[in-house]
Amino acid sequence: MVASRFWIGGLALAGITAGLGSTAPAQDRAGRAQALLERAKEKRAQVSDPNPTAIAAAGTYRFQFTHDGLTRQYLVHVPANAIGHSAPMLLALHGGGGDMDYQAEHYGLIEKSDEAGFIAVFPNGSSRFRSGVFATWNAGACCGQAVERKVDDVGFLKAVVARVSSQIAVDRNRIYATGMSNGAMMSYRLACEASDLIRAIAPVAGTDNTTMCKASRPVPVIHFHARDDSHVLFNGGSGPDAMAKTDFASVPATIARWVAFDRAAPQARSVVNVAGARCELYAGPAPVELCVTDTGGHSWPGTNPKRADKEPSRAIAANDLMWDFFSSLK
Repeated sequence: MVASRFWIGGLALAGITAGLGSTAPAQDRAGRAQALLERAKEKRAQVSDPNPTAIAAAGTYRFQFTHDGLTRQYLVHVPANAIGHSAPMLLALHGGGGDMDYQAEHYGLIEKSDEAGFIAVFPNGSSRFRSGVFATWNAGACCGQAVERKVDDVGFLKAVVARVSSQIAVDRNRIYATGMSNGAMMSYRLACEASDLIRAIAPVAGTDNTTMCKASRPVPVIHFHARDDSHVLFNGGSGPDAMAKTDFASVPATIARWVAFDRAAPQARSVVNVAGARCELYAGPAPVELCVTDTGGHSWPGTNPKRADKEPSRAIAANDLMWDFFSSLK
């Protein structure tokens, strides 16, 4: 078997989604640039299987294939309790300027996969670097070269789902998507353009910036956002720390759009109310839930990666709440 268990090194490319051209001190930017170069070198040394090789054992595997003229990559993590039967799949999309390894390493989704028994798939956005670092997604109005080059990321992600489904038994009725920032925006685009594949989405710190939505059916949504996010502002617009100077849709506008589209209840009820966070549910056959933290900035609630001087909120754990939400769907 050519596919090998991948190893992610100890580099924590903290703050990469803030961009190298941010307002951070020059010394910090130089440090990030050096970390980026080291990470790229490390990734180039790893072996990716170009074939859709069958997966018969638990582990994490690295693959690549050509889509629309571009070499694209993805990681697959298979927990032991997903072997021998059809298991749900979660597509986990990295933030703009990140990569699949960073998403896999830093947000606790591999550990949640092992606990809950879902197959975790980490696709890589498009990048000007052969290693795939500093990648972005074409999520509509954002972000970077993926939008500028009109990269077919919806087609790529559909191809990833098809390939993984040929490699291991997947419950095709339980395919979900989540993502950080630009990856969250891409999950909204998937809900709009691949609703035949995606059962529900869980965007984190990224709003719906699609230019049009052609979903063929309602798609349940659980959205996570910090009130003090300085990248994708809660009330809309581009924050001072944003990598892309896009006029991002606001959280309230995004939720209102999906409540209307999913024909969820117009009035929300509180389902989580703890110090520092609350979640409100718009009930219905295709429910919409909004979880807001008071602090944490542009981060993934319940995890460790620190962005600038802000620690992620630990008032709630996004991984636990999203999987509970997915599991509650009929």
